[in-house]
Amino acid sequence: MPAIPADPTVLHPMPEQPRVVLLKPLITSPLIEVGEFSYYDDPDEPTAFETRNVLYHYGPERLVIGKFCALGEGVRFIMNGANHRMDGPSTFPFPIMGGSWADHFDLITGLPGRGDTVVGHDVWFGYRSMVMPGVRIGHGAVIASGSVVVDDVPDYGIVGGNPAKLIRRRYADEDIARLLAVAWWDWPLEHLTGHIRTIMSGSVDELEAAAPRQEVPGGS
Repeated sequence: MPAIPADPTVLHPMPEQPRVVLLKPLITSPLIEVGEFSYYDDPDEPTAFETRNVLYHYGPERLVIGKFCALGEGVRFIMNGANHRMDGPSTFPFPIMGGSWADHFDLITGLPGRGDTVVGHDVWFGYRSMVMPGVRIGHGAVIASGSVVVDDVPDYGIVGGNPAKLIRRRYADEDIARLLAVAWWDWPLEHLTGHIRTIMSGSVDELEAAAPRQEVPGGS
């Protein structure tokens, strides 16, 4: 009997657990991009992810999250709109208070930012971790619970703390290069479905052996 893939278009992949939502079918903002099967888990309002978990997103910077990412309860992405001026005596944003203070709105527009926030594939975010603006998180990374990520995270890195520091890499550099080359997250869904056990618990050798074979042009 052929293996049947899961459906990446359903909002609640576990109907008995409405706290879990797939983000791709939920997102409406053109400034947020999420890959298939990345999910968010929250017992309160998981469907409010765009407003409760992506903060100060006034644009134009984008939030990009890859495929197969697991976001624990309370994960927050702080976007560049949270910036305040720090080159004068006060950091207070007076113009947003209105009145004649609004005449000085140019003082809080066009503040320097760090660009898009980009998360790779297969990243695990622990409970109430926070990602600051413009951070880039590599494939296969793990963000410990309560971490505040202020700097880029390497592929298959485990980080923790405030500010988050690299604790260790999940694999040696040579094996990380092999994992990135295999890129199981880009496998056809039917093929991936037939190799779930290898993806979850196999060795790098076994994962390479399970990868789809490349068709040779003109081959028989």
